[in-house]
Amino acid sequence: MAASNTNLKRPEPTALANVLESLAARFGNRLITSQAVREQHGHTTTWLTNQPPDAVLLPQNTADIQDAVRICAANRVPIIPFGTGTSLEGQVNAPAGGICIDLRDMNQILEVHTEDLDCVIQPGVTRKALNEHLRDQGVFFPIDPGADASLGGMASTRASGTNAVRYGTMRDNVLALKVVRADGEIIKTGTRAKKSSTGYDLTHLFVGAEGTLGIISELTIKLRGIPETIAAAACSFATVEGACQATILAIQTGIPVARIELLNVAQVQCCNAYSKLTLPETPLLLLEFHGSEAEVAEQSKNFREIALECGSGAFTWTTRPEDRTKLWQARHDAYWSVKALRPGSDVAATDVCVPISRLAECVAETEADLARMNLVAPIVGHVGDGNFHCSMVCDRNDADEVARAEAFMHRLVERAQAMGGTCTGEHGIGQGKQKYLKAELGIEALETMREIKQALDPHNIFNPGKILPQF
Repeated sequence: MAASNTNLKRPEPTALANVLESLAARFGNRLITSQAVREQHGHTTTWLTNQPPDAVLLPQNTADIQDAVRICAANRVPIIPFGTGTSLEGQVNAPAGGICIDLRDMNQILEVHTEDLDCVIQPGVTRKALNEHLRDQGVFFPIDPGADASLGGMASTRASGTNAVRYGTMRDNVLALKVVRADGEIIKTGTRAKKSSTGYDLTHLFVGAEGTLGIISELTIKLRGIPETIAAAACSFATVEGACQATILAIQTGIPVARIELLNVAQVQCCNAYSKLTLPETPLLLLEFHGSEAEVAEQSKNFREIALECGSGAFTWTTRPEDRTKLWQARHDAYWSVKALRPGSDVAATDVCVPISRLAECVAETEADLARMNLVAPIVGHVGDGNFHCSMVCDRNDADEVARAEAFMHRLVERAQAMGGTCTGEHGIGQGKQKYLKAELGIEALETMREIKQALDPHNIFNPGKILPQF
């Protein structure tokens, strides 16, 4: 599948040469121009064409980013921020060439305030590294998108994940940012205070901007106390509708479920085969409850009663860490379990999000569409917030199958939007979903976004070709 914005104008050769020379003089061997590394940083986990940058830079602090931005801005050379490269809609591609700023070396945890439940970190800190550091202090960071993504990248794509039903998304867990602007200056978007009414909400302007408005060089994020007891449960249902109805009733009755994931029959079969599990091969909910021992037992009991009313079958739960880890690792390995279905084929993950009252209808229509099109795309969903994913298996050398797959994914988005939902709940826009923004938000909203982009990045050096079609 060709990437969009392939007609973006590349920088003048002399301008690019000037930038490479200046960056090499300033950063030495932290500027990398080898073909293999460049292609690695243009890599996408989608079907979009790899569009590598002209060079990769490894900054170590905010001052490094500032200097790089000033050099690139003076020569009108694009900059593409890079975390761990796990984004799913081509956010790290370089359609106009330019310099990839890989933030992996900015991986310091600067401050931890356990009494205030927050910490200050550099953007290259990964989710797993942060929680390993925090473990002995009785706190953790709850947003879990599955991949061991960097926190800067998670903020840039407004990441979510399996814990969002209780703990929210990155939008809800970032208190403040330090951002390098297009002129190389720094802005601070907030403080460590838990709330503020001081002017425009700049923090959330940059959360989800996908590196198109500035480069995040520091984050202040919320932490949570590690629960006394954690229980994981698996609950089978006769139908997807029953599983979704149980989810809705659980939320409406106030059961504080920490995670609630839907797997359709096809995805359960994949997980059983790949992760050596024996889950019932019916529509399945995987759940997690957090709290005291008594609270977790009560939550599990209350959910079980609701599930029975909705036609559930087997219900098992455990507090043993090794059992919980095995269950959730199988969920996080869903992509690989699907890929193992047809070795040599490609898998494209896509997502939509609808109001939870429409979720069962949307999933059922999607399953019927897959059957009608003779396609394979197991479904997993963060059903507590109406978000679900299809992992499309396809042989990209089969033109007919590719055409059917692309038509299916287009209808999936149209279906979600028609139900009052969105083309993406957590993957972002990048290059892949630009064409759906107008129908979802309207031309006036798009024009407002363009005006913001023009105001903050007048020369379009930050991640051009992402989110907004002509940028």
